[in-house]
Amino acid sequence: MSNVINITDQNFEDEVIKSEIPVLIDFWAEWCGPCKILGPVIDDVANDFDGKVKFTKLNIDENPDNTQKFGIRGIPTILIFKDGSKTATSVGVLSKSELTSFLNENI
Repeated sequence: MSNVINITDQNFEDEVIKSEIPVLIDFWAEWCGPCKILGPVIDDVANDFDGKVKFTKLNIDENPDNTQKFGIRGIPTILIFKDGSKTATSVGVLSKSELTSFLNENI
């Protein structure tokens, strides 16, 4: 998990909007079964994209502002940000190959 950063509503702008490289945000919650399946996949893929993409997690229960701002209704939801703007969304569990393809198409 060392390549995945936990972010909050408070540091969202610094970690995501001001990032010089693309950012993947995993919107998740402790009680979410599918989120627990996706977590290790993200950890694994984060190693493959080290230095190319910043991998982050945002707990929706602890950070309602950005959860509401981006209309997160189902989790897990992944958003990709480039140059401070949301460029892609994926909802649901992805396999390693699906997540890798999603990143390659959107970064």
